[in-house]
Amino acid sequence: MTAVSLEHTTVPADAGEVTLLIARRVEPGYEAAFERWAKGILETAAAFPGHLGYGLFRSSGGDAPWFLVHRFRDDEACRTWQESPERAAWFADCEGHHHIEIARRVLTGMETWFAKPGSTRPAPPRWKMAISATLAIYPISLLGGYFLVPRLTSLPYVLSSAVVAGVFNILMTYVSMPAVSRLLRGWLSR
Repeated sequence: MTAVSLEHTTVPADAGEVTLLIARRVEPGYEAAFERWAKGILETAAAFPGHLGYGLFRSSGGDAPWFLVHRFRDDEACRTWQESPERAAWFADCEGHHHIEIARRVLTGMETWFAKPGSTRPAPPRWKMAISATLAIYPISLLGGYFLVPRLTSLPYVLSSAVVAGVFNILMTYVSMPAVSRLLRGWLSR
């Protein structure tokens, strides 16, 4: 699957956010029409309050689906878009695009860390996600407390806390969680 150069993010991810992942199969020869339609619906959704960003991922070929991704601030923002007349109008005007929805997932909170790209398989149980997150943050907390926190004592507490939170978040998102998810993949998917 290749990403289309269509990514729009206006607000950083939040713990209460909702990610809507939609897989659509497009008949061969209708890809360009579908892509125009998909870009239009994604850009329309982006104008809605509480919409945090979107993405469009092309099929890798054959029967592989295209993926549309919406990120919303919360359930209410997602529901507002889903029930909107603007969304209904886009679906009323998709004749000739020869595409069909084959799967839909709504991911919330930590589930987005555990969602396998291109898969519609459910996230692991929350207790497994909590154990994995604890294993991921524990070494960051140890090392941060030993190396980072002592070097921030001259800063005001609010600023030093912001630095710690930022560093922990970046390490958790890009280093620790991906590593723990890979190491525990078999256990998480059982």
